[in-house]
Amino acid sequence: MTPTVTTTTTARARATRATRAVLGLALAASVAPAAVGAQARPAPRAVDRTVPPPVGATPALRVPAWTTSTLSNGARLVVAPKRDLPLVNVTVTFDGGAYQFEPAGKTGLASLVGQLLPEGTTTKTGEQLSEAQQLLGTTITAGIGGESGRIGFEALADKLAPALALMADMMLHPTFPADALERLRARTLVQLVQAKDQPTAIASNVFARTLYGDAHPYGRVVTDTSVKAITRDDVVAFHRAYFQPARATITVTGDVDPAAVRAEVERALAAWPAGGTAASFAYPAVPAGQGRTIYLVDKPKAAQSSFAIGMPGPARDTPDYFALQVMNRILGGHIQSRLSNNIRETKGWSYGVGSSYAFGKGPGAFRAGGEIVTAKTDSALLEFMKELRGVQGGRPFTEAELTEAKEALVQRLPQNFASVAALATSITTLYTFGLPMDYYQSYAARIGAVTQADLDRVARRYLDLDQLAIVIVGDRATIEGPLAATGIAPIVVLDADGRRVRPVVTP
Repeated sequence: MTPTVTTTTTARARATRATRAVLGLALAASVAPAAVGAQARPAPRAVDRTVPPPVGATPALRVPAWTTSTLSNGARLVVAPKRDLPLVNVTVTFDGGAYQFEPAGKTGLASLVGQLLPEGTTTKTGEQLSEAQQLLGTTITAGIGGESGRIGFEALADKLAPALALMADMMLHPTFPADALERLRARTLVQLVQAKDQPTAIASNVFARTLYGDAHPYGRVVTDTSVKAITRDDVVAFHRAYFQPARATITVTGDVDPAAVRAEVERALAAWPAGGTAASFAYPAVPAGQGRTIYLVDKPKAAQSSFAIGMPGPARDTPDYFALQVMNRILGGHIQSRLSNNIRETKGWSYGVGSSYAFGKGPGAFRAGGEIVTAKTDSALLEFMKELRGVQGGRPFTEAELTEAKEALVQRLPQNFASVAALATSITTLYTFGLPMDYYQSYAARIGAVTQADLDRVARRYLDLDQLAIVIVGDRATIEGPLAATGIAPIVVLDADGRRVRPVVTP
């Protein structure tokens, strides 16, 4: 046994020495070229890290091309090939929505119709529709908003035909099962109860009602009363009146051939007869402003106060759209805007504040706001007002702000064409709002033409600080006194439904 052990030990020692020799040679080989290379390379230049590197030239925007045609039933077909991935997006967009087609007292009907489309057709149950979508690797979504509605899907290109057929079945032949309606009604009612405990939801509803009133579609909100009033006959009648090809734009983007797609769409929608008229966007006049007022909604023991400050604004077709986009970006349109930098970054009173314009077919609202820690409610209101006065001349726009805002708006434009879904949305928007077909090609020039004088003009024209509605949802016992002490505006106390609960109190 001893010789064997000796032999094995000797073999291992020899192997170890051989391994070390090989490693030594490898190390020498790896070090030697590096040393030679180091002598051959020139010494690196010192880098001045205090000077930012120069910005390269902005790449030219390439807007994808698309074709437009009219189907035999009158629907518009838009096809935009995008062949970098084997995907296709199909979206059927309808002009007009709840504001145009919901009957009085039935607010929430349009939303329920959209939710009910996947619940069953004359050929498939809701469960079978779900299984069919899973087998195709797609999800068909539908929804009807205030001024438009849609149904669509994204799928692999080789699944286009069966996915189209399934979508057409859901859109044209829904059965609206009574049990599904009751289930969705119950879910909606639960959501409404939950919303009454959410300050942000309360602020949004009260803000809409305060600005527009119940007579204007923009001021109507879903309530338990309106949801309970909806019948299955209402659902059927809405579907019959709404899903008409004359107001439909079918947008197909992705790995497709326009001629082949048209044939597929015509085949899938062969049972969809011509019909329908253009939706009307003739809205009633907005109620006269009540003067700058704080509308306070009590949310006892709330840790934060929800702010919604604003007034009715212009429609999307305003010639001042581009100037307003630039102005609002500086005011509250991004994380380093004036509002955010002041109240969030510097003061630390909020996780996020900002401002926006809800550009619609009618006078969509300008809204500034966010969630503010309760103890700083009054201080935050003073800062909001300071920044609003600032864009009206109290703090003149700087050349640096103007340049940053314009460059940021232009540089984010390519994301509108980054995916088949984004491309579909971008193209459909042109038809929905009646924009020129060269809108994206001319966007950079239109934004670039905005001047400081334009910003001053639109800030004064579209922000009337004497007519602001200031909705604040928070702990009344804590914040009412400090808010009154600011002297910003008289306080009107409302309930969560926007109803007055006591007379005006003048500070």
